[in-house]
Amino acid sequence: MRRLLRPVLIFLAIIFLIEAWLWEHLEPVVARIVRLILLARIKAAFAHWTDELSPAATLLLFLLPQAVIIPIKLAEFWFFFHEQWLYGFIALVLSKLVFLGTAAFVFDLTRDKLLQLDWFRGLYNYVIWLRDAARALLDPIRQRILRKVRMFMPRTSRRTLRLMMRIRRRMQMQKAAAQP
Repeated sequence: MRRLLRPVLIFLAIIFLIEAWLWEHLEPVVARIVRLILLARIKAAFAHWTDELSPAATLLLFLLPQAVIIPIKLAEFWFFFHEQWLYGFIALVLSKLVFLGTAAFVFDLTRDKLLQLDWFRGLYNYVIWLRDAARALLDPIRQRILRKVRMFMPRTSRRTLRLMMRIRRRMQMQKAAAQP
């Protein structure tokens, strides 16, 4: 049974790590966009405003990015329902990026308040543990893939090709020797 679940766990770990990677890498992008649009004052005012909120009210504010993407999600479903796959996929990616970007921005400002809630702190620690477990599960696979990819990098591809040709010649010689 455990052997049958391993591919499912690996798939879920890949999806989870993609989400975690997007989360980690979108936060600086959102910060850069905030600086470009000159929203620093708004961010400072937003941070000051959230300092005055209770942790429960801050949680409602943290959930706000879900409401922001509802129109995009509706468009996404409409496109998929009408079999406009390209537009549906674009809407899916856009909703994911908008949600993760806004959630990372809001979470950055509200993290300390949210972690005051015991259940949220437990959930946060569990998600961090899941991310680390997913990385531990996928790291050996990633290392094997990287080793195989490195074989065909410009510096080592000639050596790999020569080795493969040598193996091929040996196999052909063994095959020829085995034939009467």
